[in-house]
Amino acid sequence: MPKELRKRGKKKKHTTEVEWQSPKEPTKPLPQETPSWIVSAPKTSAEDDTNSDAPFGYVDNDVKAYFRTVDIQIRDWQNAASERDQNDEEADPNEERRMFFVAALTEMSGKEKQLATDADCSVVLERMTYSMDDFVRRVFVDSLTGSYDLLVKHRFGSHVCQTLFTVASQTVSREKRGILPTVPDDKGELRSLTKLVVDVCEELFPVLPSLVTNSFASHVVRALLLLLSPQSVPSHDASQHAMRSKKSASWKARQAPFKSVFEDKNRKDAGTYTPPEVFSQTARKFVEVIRNKLDENETRALAADKVASPTLQMVLAVEADQQMTEDTDSLMDRVLVGLVASSRKDPSATPPVSDYLNTLLRDPTSSHLLETIVSHCPESAFASLWATYFKGNLPRIASHPVANYVLAKAIDRVSISQLTEACQELQSIWTRLIQTSRTGVLRSIIDRAATLGACGSEVIEAVSKAFDAKTAEDRNLLVPCVLRLRTVQDYQAASQSQSQEQPSKGKPAKRPSKDTIEPSVQGAILLQSLLRLPEPHYQIVTESLNALSEEEMLSIAHHATSSRVLDALFESPTVPHKIKREFVLSFIGRYHLLVDDRIGSRVGDRCWAFSDTYLKEKIARSLISQEQFLAASYYGKFFARNLNLYLLQRRPDEWRALQTERHKPAQTAPASQAPVEETPSKKHTEAKKRKRDQGGDEIDELFNAAMGKKVKKAALVESISTESDVLQPNKPTKQDRGLSDVLGAIRAAPGDHKGKRRL
Repeated sequence: MPKELRKRGKKKKHTTEVEWQSPKEPTKPLPQETPSWIVSAPKTSAEDDTNSDAPFGYVDNDVKAYFRTVDIQIRDWQNAASERDQNDEEADPNEERRMFFVAALTEMSGKEKQLATDADCSVVLERMTYSMDDFVRRVFVDSLTGSYDLLVKHRFGSHVCQTLFTVASQTVSREKRGILPTVPDDKGELRSLTKLVVDVCEELFPVLPSLVTNSFASHVVRALLLLLSPQSVPSHDASQHAMRSKKSASWKARQAPFKSVFEDKNRKDAGTYTPPEVFSQTARKFVEVIRNKLDENETRALAADKVASPTLQMVLAVEADQQMTEDTDSLMDRVLVGLVASSRKDPSATPPVSDYLNTLLRDPTSSHLLETIVSHCPESAFASLWATYFKGNLPRIASHPVANYVLAKAIDRVSISQLTEACQELQSIWTRLIQTSRTGVLRSIIDRAATLGACGSEVIEAVSKAFDAKTAEDRNLLVPCVLRLRTVQDYQAASQSQSQEQPSKGKPAKRPSKDTIEPSVQGAILLQSLLRLPEPHYQIVTESLNALSEEEMLSIAHHATSSRVLDALFESPTVPHKIKREFVLSFIGRYHLLVDDRIGSRVGDRCWAFSDTYLKEKIARSLISQEQFLAASYYGKFFARNLNLYLLQRRPDEWRALQTERHKPAQTAPASQAPVEETPSKKHTEAKKRKRDQGGDEIDELFNAAMGKKVKKAALVESISTESDVLQPNKPTKQDRGLSDVLGAIRAAPGDHKGKRRL
C-alpha cells in the first residue's frame, strides 16, 4: 500500500462539537438601518474623474518609454544651448532637431489629455511646450478644449496648463502685431491663440469659485490672470512666485533649464508683453464672476485661506487696475467691511473699528492681502484706513513681527503731514526696533521722505535716536553702526572686547563673533536709502565715511554687502559731483590695496569709470610704483589693463587722448569705428607678419651687424630709429628713446631669445 502523502501544517481534528468562541475576539456589530431622513448625495461622474489619477485613461508603457527618450534628448539640447549662451555663441537649430521634434508631436497627437495627466509624461509636455511654434501651440490648446475644468484640478495636468498659459504671451504678442503662421488646408479652421484663451476662460467661469480654493487649480488661475492683466503684478519675479508654490518652484529649479531648443537671437521678441483689448475685457469679467458667485462672508473667508489668499490678492489688483474698486459691493469693499463705500459718501467720517481687519493685520497669511489692499485702495479709503487702524497704534504695530510689514507698505502712500505724525509717534521705539532687527518701518520712512523731498530733519533725528548717536563723534561712527545694526555704545563695547580678545604671540587666535564683524543686508539697505535723501541730509552718511580710517574703509569696500553702499554713493542723484570726486581721491595711494580683492576690484572699476581724464591720470601716476604689485595680483592685473601705464610713462599725450576718447558717451562714436587702442596692435601684427614673410628678422640682423662690424654710435641710433619706425610708422620717433623701444619690441616679439646677446 503506498505511503500516504502528508500535507504541511497542523493536523485538523474532526470533531462534531461546536467550537467555543473566545470572548477576547471582538464581535462585529450588526448593520443598523440608517434613518429615512438621511440621504447621501450622489457622486457625479465629474467628481469621480477629478479624484482619480487618470481621468482620461492610462498611457501605454511603450509610449511612456518613448517620451522618456524624448525628455533625455531635449534635456541634452537645452544644456548644450545654455553652454553656448555662456560662450556667446549663436545657437543654430539644425534640421535633425526639427525632424525629431515633428516625430514626437506626431506621437503626441490624439493622446494629449492622457499624457498631460501622467506623472512622467506631463513633465515632457511642459518641456516640449517651450519649443513649440505658434501653430503647434494653437493645436495643443485646442486639443484640450472641453476638459480644462478637469485638467486644472489634476495634480499633473494643472502644471501643463500653467506652462501653456505662461508661454502663450509670446504667441499672443506676435498675433497682436499681425504675425500669423500659415495653416495647412487639411487642418480646417483653427482659432487664434487669443481667441482660444478667451474661450478657455469662458469654459472655467462656471466653476471659478471652486478653482480659487483648489490647491492645484489656484496656480492656473493666477497664470491666467497674469496673461490677461500683466500690469496688475508689480514685477516679473513676484509673478513667477505667485504662479508656483515654494515646493513646486524648488522642484522646477532642480530640473534642466526650460527653454526652446530652437531659440536664437533673431526669434527673441524685444519689448514687454502688452495684452490685447479683449484680454482686458476678459479680466474684468473674471472679477464680475467672483462678485456674483460669492457673497460677503465667503469673500472674507478667502483672506485667511493659504490657497485662496494669493489668488484673491491678484483679483483685487486686477479690480484696482480696471478701476472697479469704487463700485457698489466691490471685492475690496467687502474685505474692508464697507470702508470704501463709507469713505466715498463722507470722507471726514470715522468708520467703526472692525475686529476682522485687526485680525488681518496680525495674521501671517492674510497680512499679505492687507498689503495689497493698502497699495491699491482709493485715496479716500486709505485716509480712513490710516486714521482708523494705524494712527495712534503705530508703536504697537511697528513692534509686531507680522503687522510691521503692513505698516511699512502703508507708509509708502502717506502724505507729508501723515509722515511727520508717524515720525513723532515712533520716537520712543526706534532703538527697540533696531535691537530686534525690524528695520522695515524705518527704511520705508526714509524712502518716503526721499520721494516727497520733505521731512528730512525728522528722518535724521529718527536715525540718530535709533542708533543712539547724540554727539558729533557718535555720528562719525554711524556707518559701521548701521551696517551692523548696533547702537554706538554697543558697537564701541564690542570693538573693545574684540581688541582685548586678540591673542598674544604664540597663542592661537579665537574665532571672532560673526555679528560683530559681518555687515548686515538690512543695515546696507538703510545706508543706501539715506544717501538718496535731499541735501543736506545725505551728509550724515558721507561725513561718517570720511571719518573712517583706511583699514575700515578698505574693509567696507572688500565686503560684498557693505560695498553696495559705495555703489549707491555714485548712483545717488542728490549727492553732488564734488563729494563723489573727493571720495575717489581718498583712495589715492591705496588703490593697489583696494583692487587686490574680488569685491574691491569692482569698486575700483566704479571709481575709474566715474573719473575724468585728469583724475584718471592722478590715479594712474600714483600706481606707477605699484606696477609689479598689480601684475602679481590675481584681481589687480585686470585693473592694471585699464591703466596702460606703459603708454602713460612714454607717451602721456597719447594716453590722455585715449582716455578722453574712452570717456565720451558710447552713442557719439559710430558703431563701425574700431577702438583706438586696437589700431597700433593691428599694425604691429601686420608688421611682424611682413617681417616673417621676408624670411628674416630685422632685430637679428641688427645685432649681427653690431657684433660683426664696427658700427658707429650714430649709425646704431639711426638703425634703431628705423626699426622703431617700422613698428610704429605713424608715430614720431626720438633718438633718446630708441633703445627703450627696441627693448620693448624684443620683449613683445614671440619666440625664444635666450641665446641672443643682450645690449
